[in-house]
Amino acid sequence: MIRVAFLSRPGLMDPMKPLLERELPGVAVASWPEPAARDADIAVCWKPEAGALAAMPKLKLIHAIAAGVDNILSDPTLPDLPLCRIVDPGITSAMTEFVLWGALYFHRDFDRMISNARDGLWCRYDQRAARDRRIGILGLGELGTAAAVRLVELGFAVSAWSRSPRRLAGVQTYSGADALDAFLSETEILVSLLPLTPSTVGLLNAERLSRLPRGAALILCSRGEHLVLDDLVGLLRNGHLRGAVLDVFEQEPLPAEHPLWREPGVLVTPHMAAIASWEVIAQQVADNAKRLLRGEPLLNVVDRVRGY
Repeated sequence: MIRVAFLSRPGLMDPMKPLLERELPGVAVASWPEPAARDADIAVCWKPEAGALAAMPKLKLIHAIAAGVDNILSDPTLPDLPLCRIVDPGITSAMTEFVLWGALYFHRDFDRMISNARDGLWCRYDQRAARDRRIGILGLGELGTAAAVRLVELGFAVSAWSRSPRRLAGVQTYSGADALDAFLSETEILVSLLPLTPSTVGLLNAERLSRLPRGAALILCSRGEHLVLDDLVGLLRNGHLRGAVLDVFEQEPLPAEHPLWREPGVLVTPHMAAIASWEVIAQQVADNAKRLLRGEPLLNVVDRVRGY
């Protein structure tokens, strides 16, 4: 029998329990901090409590329920054990859809139309061709590459920045810290699809966001820790930035009383840009559990140095 512990906020992983029991007959599932969870072989995690994983002496595998693992790697007591993440092709499609919607939201002035509609204001703005709109993608991993390719197919002028050099047909690429300012200076709609690593925490601060042209907009669908919220609000209120679509936050759920919900120019979405289904998560966790039992190589193992 293999023992699995769920580590997350209460109730989050409840939908996965029957799916995992179907995939792994005889599995024993407990939720942290239940006593049985301390004897687990596999920890399935989303934002686990710091120190919890280190308190599980029989642990052999740590498994995220998402593509990003920063919420696990941030634990200074994290045991030196294999860490796996979820890779769901559906996430790539969903994220591309979200990025396209966000780009069109600003490109076709839907942000202004929605505001005008509340005031009964009939106002048409000059339309710009897609080729005359420069969209910048921060991060050229699987998600960023897919979004960039689709935007090029729609005729947009597309730039992309990555840590190391990349080439992508139809995309003007930049790489390395020295090229970041040049990339930002020509970007009218900035899409953040970076992984969260120590070097990207707070990357989108006042200094860097002010490099964007006046009237630029931000689409944040990577991690909330990338953005310095107060700096964004300051640039919105002084008119340098036009608006922002924010899907991720350091604190989630974003409290109902948080002023961002009512900040002019900001649209808050509830971390829904791309979400793996519980079925896919259960299947991949179960697959790795079987591989662990058979002594076979695990799938989607994280490189802790790179952070993904």
